[in-house]
Amino acid sequence: MLFSCSLMMGTLISISSMSWFSAWVGLEINMLSIMPLMKNFNNKLSSESTIKYFITQAIASMILLFSVLMFSNSMDFMFKMQSMMKLFLNTSLFLKMGAAPMHFWLPEVISGTSWLMTLTILTWQKIAPMILLIYSSMVNYLMLSVIILSSLIGGLSGLNQTCMKKIMAYSSINHISWMLAASMYSTSTWMIYFCVYSTISVTLILHLYMNNIYFMQQMSKLSSKNKTNKLIFSLNFLSLGGLPPFLGFFPKWLTIFNLSTNSMYYLSTILITLTLLSLFMYIRIMFTSMTMLESESIKMSTNNLPLLFLYIMINTSISFMSMMLSTPIF
Repeated sequence: MLFSCSLMMGTLISISSMSWFSAWVGLEINMLSIMPLMKNFNNKLSSESTIKYFITQAIASMILLFSVLMFSNSMDFMFKMQSMMKLFLNTSLFLKMGAAPMHFWLPEVISGTSWLMTLTILTWQKIAPMILLIYSSMVNYLMLSVIILSSLIGGLSGLNQTCMKKIMAYSSINHISWMLAASMYSTSTWMIYFCVYSTISVTLILHLYMNNIYFMQQMSKLSSKNKTNKLIFSLNFLSLGGLPPFLGFFPKWLTIFNLSTNSMYYLSTILITLTLLSLFMYIRIMFTSMTMLESESIKMSTNNLPLLFLYIMINTSISFMSMMLSTPIF
């Protein structure tokens, strides 16, 4: 409980600080707080993942502190940074959040942690680096390169994975590209995207945790007694992929609108095209989970149909309402 509170406190210190040094202190508190939570005596791989996470975050913090000390005479967020120091600062933040090509640590760390820590690293741990990046960065070639590489690597690398944790990690890398693209012109769009992504991730990961699923081969045994639950779980993957008219399509539509409004047509086209790779990965998982065992029946209990209809209505209503607006207010 103590480490969980300090974990949240470190993030809040970083995003509310008025100096880069205070932001660095908040990131350090956050890093030192999550390490005891990652340690799991029942999992032999947790120690290795904790060490990998510590080394990576320590290197990123060292680069961040170096860039901050170079500007120690001007400590507010709006100071004019030289291009080289800005490169170091942004690189350290990209490394902390696991954006490509600084993503090498994320799948390896995720694969050795519990599902709860996986959810924490994929959602909460991205808040502080992302907001600090919004404070410091403008649209530049580094940002555009990271967005394209994250979308490409997140889609391609997840195609040959069978470990569900690594699949969620590469999915997160792909969504980082969309969140970075959303943050370039509208902070509110980024907030909407992050909230929707976190909501879908919580639903999926809790489902995987409750059913003790770690590999794709286990998906066929998912909730064989409750086919409605299995169908809802499968539709969540389509929502995570941003397939219309599900909820996950709404923030991507806002992002594409903002990019198109600012004449970033090429970036929008690249993101949409590369997202098809991730969508194929999600559909592959969905087909695996929907495969029935020999002992299963194709019949579905009518008692769960209202729950299924309610889920579909909630997922689709927001997307339909947003598309009815000619100009988003975001």
